[in-house]
Amino acid sequence: MIAEETLVRELKDKETQSRAFEILVHTYKERLYWHIRRIVLNHDDADDVLQNTFIKVYKNIAGFKGDSKLYSWMCRIATNESLSFLNKKSKKLGLSDGEYQSKMITDLQADVYFEGDEIQLKLQKAIASLPEKQKLVFNMKYFDELKYEEISEILDTSVGGLKASYHLAVKKVEGYLKSL
Repeated sequence: MIAEETLVRELKDKETQSRAFEILVHTYKERLYWHIRRIVLNHDDADDVLQNTFIKVYKNIAGFKGDSKLYSWMCRIATNESLSFLNKKSKKLGLSDGEYQSKMITDLQADVYFEGDEIQLKLQKAIASLPEKQKLVFNMKYFDELKYEEISEILDTSVGGLKASYHLAVKKVEGYLKSL
């Protein structure tokens, strides 16, 4: 695998950009897909958001300063793209955020790409009941296994605030699951 600094340098160089972008997509597409999928829940929507994410990465790589890891920077773009996508979709359908979350969970049960069992569906319902920030922190910590420092870079929030959000999210998820 190519070193991150080398990859970034090659992405910024017009002569090597195309090949470097192929490497970037190959290296990060699955990890970013699952990050996005946990936010938007639907496979087709996740594919669309992933494509938009890579377009934004391609267009904005020149502005990447290297202050964070490349994945953290792309994950921030993916998170923002996912949230924007959900906001546009809920407005288009004339639904509140809560109503749209309920619709997403209902749709998840019918999604042919959802391979989860009843327990995983209940977990997704519990996560969907969380406020947006807690949901993001929970997903990144629990599923993506990111360190608080990485989540801090992605969400531009203090580590202490993230720890508190994660703790509250875990308690709410546990409470939701116990109430079933």
